[in-house]
Amino acid sequence: MKFIHTADWHLGKLVHGVYMTEEQREVLEQFAKVIEEEKPDAVVIAGDLYDRSVPPTSAVELLNEMLFKINIELETPIVAIAGNHDSAERLSFGSSWFQHSRFYLKSKADDQLSPVRINGVNFYCVPYAEPGVVRQLLGDDSIRSHQEAMKALVGKMEQEMDHREVNVFVGHAFVLGGQTCDSERTLSVGGSGCVSADVFEPFHYTALGHLHSPDAIKHDTVRYSGSLLKYSFSEAKQRKSISIIDIDDKGAFSIKERTLKPKKDMREIEGTMEELLDPSRIQAEQAEDYLKVTLLDQGALIDPMGKLRQAYPNILHLERKIELIDQREKTTYAFEREKKKSEVELFADFYQQMTTEDFTNEKRTIMEKVIQEARLEADQR
Repeated sequence: MKFIHTADWHLGKLVHGVYMTEEQREVLEQFAKVIEEEKPDAVVIAGDLYDRSVPPTSAVELLNEMLFKINIELETPIVAIAGNHDSAERLSFGSSWFQHSRFYLKSKADDQLSPVRINGVNFYCVPYAEPGVVRQLLGDDSIRSHQEAMKALVGKMEQEMDHREVNVFVGHAFVLGGQTCDSERTLSVGGSGCVSADVFEPFHYTALGHLHSPDAIKHDTVRYSGSLLKYSFSEAKQRKSISIIDIDDKGAFSIKERTLKPKKDMREIEGTMEELLDPSRIQAEQAEDYLKVTLLDQGALIDPMGKLRQAYPNILHLERKIELIDQREKTTYAFEREKKKSEVELFADFYQQMTTEDFTNEKRTIMEKVIQEARLEADQR
């Protein structure tokens, strides 16, 4: 059997005040072409179809259009679940009759843990759910964390599972050790939102959503497909793809990736104003991309964003290197303070950071005297 694993479409995503709908439509149209070429037996969407519980109308229309194309026009079964960004109630609308066209959407956790069976493969679907929901669902007061909730659900599945058949898990979770980025919403405070990869040991393949990189974890059978697009500059160097899984009747599988490329990439560039506005530099850059620009200039600048946007119209974020250096130095200063340096040593560090001059022995002697006098004065009060 062949199926495509994708997740984290985040339709309706707003990045630095700009809706990504145009780029999402572009890559979803590419996705539909991949389905036409690959002719998979199913498409698996592991959560976060929308970016928010109340998505904008354009996002709803785009999702409806693409699911209709995949499921009805291309006659491809869909197995989908809700993620932590989705509204289970809104997403579940129509799910009772979707199954007649082999569109299997699980938006709410419930006690129906039987799999969706397609071409001899059992897909066990668990939408995102808070531990409290699972605790109430299973009547188990010991469930307090995502780990305990997932382990309990998988344990219930194992009771009915036929291990002679091929079993695939579809979920939306943060696997322990996974690499995160800025655009992923934290599932919980501390480590209670993490799930260990060994929970999914009963399954031949685990198709996950939530983390946005296909390289978020390294595991033989547990895998993230990654997000549809880059949704923050922390993802600027990530590759984006969909995973095509060929799995045999023994559960052995191979993975092939197909890349989806939007018209506008999300990138980071840096340079001085003069360098960035040089015609040869502008011509060499993909100037229409969504950009984070770091300026290397010293001193004051008049309307740098206005000037840069004449050449790079889709700048989403602008910052200056000197401000970054200042912030790093402030952080370093705070760290050094925690190491309990003496007052003179702390002042020496502060003096060098503020003036970039050496703190000479003469200055040290003067400062030691000032500190001593201040202490005496304080003791006399």
